[in-house]
Amino acid sequence: MDTPSAAPLPAVGDAVRLRHTPAYLKTADAMPMLRPPDLVDSEEVGQVVGLRALEQVAVRFRRGTFLLDARDLERLPPA
Repeated sequence: MDTPSAAPLPAVGDAVRLRHTPAYLKTADAMPMLRPPDLVDSEEVGQVVGLRALEQVAVRFRRGTFLLDARDLERLPPA
């Protein structure tokens, strides 16, 4: 039985953008905090700075570094 292949995870250094605005943002700090979603614009481009367990990705945006699900991110072509 074949399983559908999932989209590949972004790599460290990739440029990404949010597919949709999440209900909240979780900081990528050693002691994570929940932050309001309006800290990241819908068109803002971030850079992947780390990969975590369970397809979580640490992304640096202009106003902070946040943990996001890989499926909520859109990879952008290299500039």
